[in-house]
Amino acid sequence: MHTSQKYVVGVDLGGTKIAAALFDPEGAIVRRELMETAGARTAREVVGRMVSMIRAVSDGYLLAGVGLASPGAVNSREGIVLNGTNLPEWNEVPLKKWMEAELGVEVKVVNDANAAAWGEYVRGAGKGAENMVYLTFSTGVGAGIVLEGKLLLGSSSFAGELGHTVIDPNGPVCSCGQRGCWETFSSGTAIRNSALARMGCDTSIIQSLADAQQEPVSAKHVFAAQLQGDRVADQVIREAIHYMGLGLANAIHAFNPDRIVIGGGVSRAGEQLFPALRRETELLVMTPYRNSYTIVPAGLHDDVGLTGAAALFQDHMPKP
Repeated sequence: MHTSQKYVVGVDLGGTKIAAALFDPEGAIVRRELMETAGARTAREVVGRMVSMIRAVSDGYLLAGVGLASPGAVNSREGIVLNGTNLPEWNEVPLKKWMEAELGVEVKVVNDANAAAWGEYVRGAGKGAENMVYLTFSTGVGAGIVLEGKLLLGSSSFAGELGHTVIDPNGPVCSCGQRGCWETFSSGTAIRNSALARMGCDTSIIQSLADAQQEPVSAKHVFAAQLQGDRVADQVIREAIHYMGLGLANAIHAFNPDRIVIGGGVSRAGEQLFPALRRETELLVMTPYRNSYTIVPAGLHDDVGLTGAAALFQDHMPKP
């Protein structure tokens, strides 16, 4: 054994890859492993891979536990993945039970957005906040909420699905089947779709920027075109920021956070996004809420899921 101190393994389970890392008691990564999910079709096979990765990264160290971030709907209290997004054949998978039987240590399981929120709160841009709303604007809009130092799980562990709050009942059909969800207006996918729709009616350099990189059009090309004075891109980004601000105003009115942390691909626009989003949100919140919160970029980037999963073993984490 390297030490008598207890270490924690964080696991980030994705549709294409599994990441695992060993964290020391200060929260620094000691060792990491990465493996493709492809080829492992059944839940049992994926669990087998995760167990072997956990054993590899923790070899020679004393483990306090394993924290696991999973996509899809997760019952955190029971440690069951109800349905794994991008993971076929994942229904009612008792991850906690299976993995504890294999590893002999406590395993905690949360949905990936909640893991990211908790990671940012404990070790990232949410550090020191009392009440924090975390949002990731990427393919969709993911969210996690920390109130008074505790991760908000809700009665079925499904709290925080802000991306599926409806902001326009006549809006586009969402992947969830509802119309006008927030993510249909403010995700990276929404920015791309809006640009493609407008490019058919107006001249724009968006397509040529994407072609130059031999990629399909995405939000990053829309932001790049806006920087070059493209009119279509400017309209699309302004509209997306308005809807982002609208959703943030709803979250501010609902949870009264002192900090809003924003991650995901869209957040990489940096100074092109944040000053305009702060202004828009201030215009949309009711007067007493003005200056009661800050909007900041996420701090943990690609390691956010791993870090948040490991941080489930922080002392002030509510017992799932």
